Amino acid sequence: MKLLMIFISASVINNFVLTYFLGICPFVGVSNKTENAVNMGLATTFVMTLTAAVTWPIYTYILVKFNVPFLEFVAFIIAIAALVQLVEMYIRKSSPALYRALGIYLPLITTNCAVLGLALFMVLRNYGFVESVVFGFATGVGFTIAIVLMSGIREELEFADIPKPFQGISVTLIIAGMMALAFMGFAGLIRG
Repeated sequence: MKLLMIFISASVINNFVLTYFLGICPFVGVSNKTENAVNMGLATTFVMTLTAAVTWPIYTYILVKFNVPFLEFVAFIIAIAALVQLVEMYIRKSSPALYRALGIYLPLITTNCAVLGLALFMVLRNYGFVESVVFGFATGVGFTIAIVLMSGIREELEFADIPKPFQGISVTLIIAGMMALAFMGFAGLIRG
């Protein structure tokens, strides 16, 4: 039951993009087409799940054991960058078609602050290994939900009559704000 609550909380109620505003760059930049959004969301979900599985032992068995938890930022950034590079090399060798489909998305994940936020929140919440992996997967699913919803809205807006001052990034940010308000309503269901 606890794992289900972690999943629902991380993917919907405390959605990283719409609640904590982490990962806004790819959220705005890659959400212009649904196909791009789905590819970015799936790649990010995969990397976030692996990040949780890799950073938890680093923190628990190295940083805490040697009494250097203040190095978590550096350790996590190095781990995330190395992980993304390994995933990119593996995909390039094993599935060239998938590598071409993902294109620039894999390197973009390295700089996605939502991935680093995942590792830091995982430590703050004192999750165990399994909880951390579920949390990593759920945050990736939440990122995918947010970016796919935004891409669908943006594709529909191409046919809308939007006043000139609101065209482009302006309307995108307004919609992101309205989506954030809608997702914050889910938090009211828990408290109410």
